[in-house]
Amino acid sequence: RVGVVGGGCSGYSYALDFSEKCDEEDVSLDFDGLLVHIDPHSAQILNGVEIDYIETLQRKGFVFNNPNAKTTCGCGSSFS
Repeated sequence: RVGVVGGGCSGYSYALDFSEKCDEEDVSLDFDGLLVHIDPHSAQILNGVEIDYIETLQRKGFVFNNPNAKTTCGCGSSFS
């Protein structure tokens, strides 16, 4: 599951979670066999977002590229 929750220093934070089921109203996307479920509210906010996984000497983990974010915090985990 991918979503957004209120919080963080910029207003919203990204949420990732593993789930074997989805809610009836979820938006479900299939990326080469990887099913991603997004609740309807988060789907509107995440429209156009790219999610990538990086491994560098300084950082390892998921990175969100959100072209719609007006501001982001220094660590990139929250936005508005």
